[in-house]
Amino acid sequence: MNLMNTRIKPFRATAFHNGEFVDLTEADVAGKWAIFFFYPADFSFVCPTELGDLADHYDELNSLGVKVYAVSTDTHFVHKAWHEASEEVGKIRYYMLGDPAGEITNNFENMREGVGLADRATYLVDPSGTIVYIECSCEGIGRSADELVRKVKAAQYIAAHPGEVCPAKWEEGADTLTPSLDLVGKI
Repeated sequence: MNLMNTRIKPFRATAFHNGEFVDLTEADVAGKWAIFFFYPADFSFVCPTELGDLADHYDELNSLGVKVYAVSTDTHFVHKAWHEASEEVGKIRYYMLGDPAGEITNNFENMREGVGLADRATYLVDPSGTIVYIECSCEGIGRSADELVRKVKAAQYIAAHPGEVCPAKWEEGADTLTPSLDLVGKI
């Protein structure tokens, strides 16, 4: 099933955030733009490069009103240990949700069957709790936070400008399109 344009399901999790353990639910996400950034495992290979890249873009995402939730099936204790052990992961200021029972990972239909690990996937959720963007790749392909920020800006733009759409490679401030019968075959 494709989760695009569906609402996120209820969850309960403990996260490592700013040196503390905090409990979160879907209610903490309500009314905000949110990124759920799933990755397979702490103390692994591609994952710290992605999480570090995302940490480098945290201030920009925060200025856009976006909350970031990294999720793996590791516990919040493992997230803390990894945060303290890795220079790259130590840069993280966003929430690192522990999901050892797989509740959130299964809610997003992102569990690697028979393995107990999340697939490498990103979900952008709008303030109504609706999933508006999904990216998923295989184990060895890392994601780009630059591209994620671009897509967040596009999603926020079209949410604020109903009837307009953002073409390929759209950047903030560039022209958009207004779909109409007159545009068919003319782009």
